[in-house]
Amino acid sequence: MPRLTSGSLIHDSVNVTFGEKEERMMITGMHTVADIFCVGCGSIVGWKYEAAHERIQKYKEGKFILERFKVLGPDGSNYTVSQEARVGGSDADDA
Repeated sequence: MPRLTSGSLIHDSVNVTFGEKEERMMITGMHTVADIFCVGCGSIVGWKYEAAHERIQKYKEGKFILERFKVLGPDGSNYTVSQEARVGGSDADDA
C-alpha cells in the first residue's frame, strides 16, 4: 500500500532512531526505506529514503520524510516550519 504524507523532504533529522531497511512501493515507485522513530516516545514519525529504484527518484536517497501531523513543537502544540526554514521543500509526489 502506498504511503501518503503531508511531510517535507529534508536532509537531516535529529532525536530519531532507525528501523530495518525494507522495500516499499510508494506512489513514485519502489524505494528502499527505513522507518524513523522518536527517541522520546518511540513513535514512528516518518522514514528515510535509503535507495530509489528509478533514476528520476535518486534525489531522495539519504533524505528523510517527517510526517508533520506526528511531530509536535517544544510546547506540545503542532509544530510548524516557517517557509525560510524549509530545507528540501515538499515531496508532493508522495502525497
